[in-house]
Amino acid sequence: MKRTATLALLLGCVFATPSFAALKPGDAAPDFTAKAALGGDEFTFSLASALKKGPVVLYFFPKAFTKGCTAEAHEFAEAAASYTAAGATLIGMSADDIGTLHTFSTQECSAKFPVAADPDLKVINAYDTKLEMKPGMTVSERTSYVIGTDGKIVYAYTNRDPDKHVENTMAAVKALKK
Repeated sequence: MKRTATLALLLGCVFATPSFAALKPGDAAPDFTAKAALGGDEFTFSLASALKKGPVVLYFFPKAFTKGCTAEAHEFAEAAASYTAAGATLIGMSADDIGTLHTFSTQECSAKFPVAADPDLKVINAYDTKLEMKPGMTVSERTSYVIGTDGKIVYAYTNRDPDKHVENTMAAVKALKK
């Protein structure tokens, strides 16, 4: 009985806490280029090029047009001008194909920031955000990173709840300016 209660308590603690990003502050951010869409227009996003302009907020989301991802995109769109004013580049990324993200960038991101496609999971794997929902359906975990101009992770946050991703990354970007 005591062993069962201990196991139940341990499992409750594991599943009750938010998960944490695999890459930690101080780790090198894997460099990448990816097809991206902004307002339905396609271009190639380069992390190295973006870092020359300032820090980058890279957020991974599981699947375009799902409830949580749509809510998160709306929040990031509302804050996009604040990221720009703070000198940061904002980009979202998912395992969706570029065609899906053309529409998502217009409808849900309000053409305020780009979203990048990673259907082959290369970037998702490099950032260790892969999440297998069920056999044959792999998506990205909901993880947000702030990457400094030196190419190092300065902030990492993983939580399936879309709340706090904008607030937390904005605080990290503002802390870089101080």
